[in-house]
This record gives sequence, structure tokens and C-alpha cells, in this order.
Amino acid sequence: MFHERSCSRRQWLRTVGTALGGLAVAPSFADQPRDFSSSNPVRYPDPDIVILDKRFRKYAIGNTPIKRLHTGMLWAEGCAWSGVGKYLVWSDIPNDVQLRWLEDDGHVSVMRHPAGNSNGNTFDFEGRQISFEHGHRRVVRYEHNGSVTVLADKYNGKGFNAPNDGACHPDGSVWFTDPGYGALLNYEGRRETTGSPQPIQKEAVYRIDKSGRIDKVTDEPFKPNGLCFSPDFKKLYVADTGASHYDNAPRNIWVFDVIDDKKLGKAREFVSMEMELPKLGKRAGFADGIRCDVDGNVWAAAGWVGPGYDGVHVFAPDGTRIGLILLPEICGNLCFGGSKRNRLFMAASQSLYAVYVETQGADVLVRHE
Repeated sequence: MFHERSCSRRQWLRTVGTALGGLAVAPSFADQPRDFSSSNPVRYPDPDIVILDKRFRKYAIGNTPIKRLHTGMLWAEGCAWSGVGKYLVWSDIPNDVQLRWLEDDGHVSVMRHPAGNSNGNTFDFEGRQISFEHGHRRVVRYEHNGSVTVLADKYNGKGFNAPNDGACHPDGSVWFTDPGYGALLNYEGRRETTGSPQPIQKEAVYRIDKSGRIDKVTDEPFKPNGLCFSPDFKKLYVADTGASHYDNAPRNIWVFDVIDDKKLGKAREFVSMEMELPKLGKRAGFADGIRCDVDGNVWAAAGWVGPGYDGVHVFAPDGTRIGLILLPEICGNLCFGGSKRNRLFMAASQSLYAVYVETQGADVLVRHE
């Protein structure tokens, strides 16, 4: 996994551990490529679960490994857990499929094809799947009877760029981002571009009311990507990947106060994705999909830097980066799931990974109560 990097995993963890008083998880097969085939099991504690702050110690389980559950996708995204069906659904955007992993036996199958080149997926508080489609540039809901309801396909008479990711609120509303990724090709395969970082209209975050009304709640982030609510639904976190197209855009996660469950206050920076790496100095990648746990920590899928950075970054409610889950691929999205809601699933480039953690997802917990 780390054999091509300029500093080995052992050196990296030794440096971090020294700086933090020995809190980093001790490495095992430090200088060997990670073998995810299970033929050469990792020695506990898993060296790619890294404690950067003592607050992360309570969430890192010493006798559990990071496992690769499936591979072979072109770009894995949008993982979401169905508590009723006990399965994980996720998207392979370029292949235009939604895949399903069954908890009972680990079986993986195609759940939907075509799937509108869906990116993000989630489940509402009635257990219905909601998908955010690049291909049709819309938000859809799959009903219990198998029919499909279009929740949003335009705003102010103008089509969306390409809905990306979303989250459900207990009041029945759906909040989603529209940064524009995936909008270069329309559903028929024709290239469509305005020659601008804004494919169709200004990138923004929207709210679909239970009545069907669609409101723009903010367009402050350059390219709003992943988003999630705090456990009490009083804050909304939004990952900004605008630096992919705008020179002056930050690489960060914003936080907004949620006002009356319908509006947002002024954007504030929650965290910068910049991180100091041994021998490499400061590097800043992107946060993509994000989720909160029941304690209010933000778990962010991260990447586009390389080994020692790509994977999952965990931030305490005060914005301190407290832990890492390192992966050999760029992580695009994540969610909590499993029967006890304590397994973190990670959609990362070509593969799906999972690891048990000592916490539960905030949104999943609410949906089971």
C-alpha cells in the first residue's frame, strides 16, 4: 500500500506518534504493500487506523481490520445503508449502475442498471431510497411499490448542473448539493459545456420541502459537494471542492447554522483540509462525502494527495483532526451502517471498504428510533 511513497508508513507513524506523545497506532507490516485478499491477515492493531488526538482513541477498535469488500468499479460513490433490507447500496457512476452488498453473506449484485449515472444515495425516514443523478440531472425517490418519483429536476425554470449528494431532515425535506461534476455529458452521451466552471447555473445547495417546493439555501461554497447534518440538526456541514475549478477557492468544509429547519446562516469554515505530512510539508486534498456520528464528530472521505492522506479524516466538533483511516485509493464517500450501525463503509475509487468503529452514525441512529 505504501511501498511507493517517499517515507514509509513506519516512519510516518513514528513521526506522528512522537509528535503526539506516542498516540499513533503502532505499525505492523509497515513497509509492505497492504494485502486485502485476506490470505495474509493484518496484525492488530490495524496500522492504517491512526490516532492523532487522544479523543479518537475511544473510537478506534484494536481488534478490527480495514477490509476490502468489493472491487472492480470505475468510480465508487454514494454509499447508503438500508436498515430494513440490511444491505448497502452504492453507485458506480461511469458504469451507470447501483450495486448492493448484503450483510448476511457479503453477496454483491447489480441493484439497478441503468441508474441515471447516480452519484449520492440516501434513505429517508420512511425507508425510501433517494438518489442524486448526474445523467438526468435530477433528484429521484424510489417508492415502496417500485415506482420512481422525480423530486427535483429544475430550479426557477432552469435545469440543475448535476445533483451530487444529499441528506434528509426529520421534517420530510431533502437537502442536496449541485456542484456540476458529471455534467459534461448528458444522459444521451452528447457533450454539453458552457466553457465555464458553472455548467448550467451557479453551484448551490437546495432544499426540497415535503410539499415539493424547492428553495436555494446557499450558494456561498464554490462547489458544494458532500453534506451532512449535526446530530441535533442545528448545523449543516458542506464540503467544498471548488478548488478543482476556481483558483481562489478553499479546500475546506463549511458549517452553517440551520435556522427554523428551513434556512441557513452565514457560512463559517469548520476545517481546512490542509495537513502537514512528514518530509512532504503541507498538503491539501479534498473532502468529498461527509457524515456525523452520534457524538458530533465529522467523518470525511478525503483524497487527491496520496499515501498517508487519502482515506477518511475524522474531525472533532471543535474542528480538530483527531484520526485517520488510510486507504490505498481516493475515498469519495462513506456512511455508517450494519446491524449495530457501527460499521463505516467507504466508497473509494475502484473499491468498497469497511471497518468497525466504536460509534454510530447520527442519521442512521435517528432513523431507527
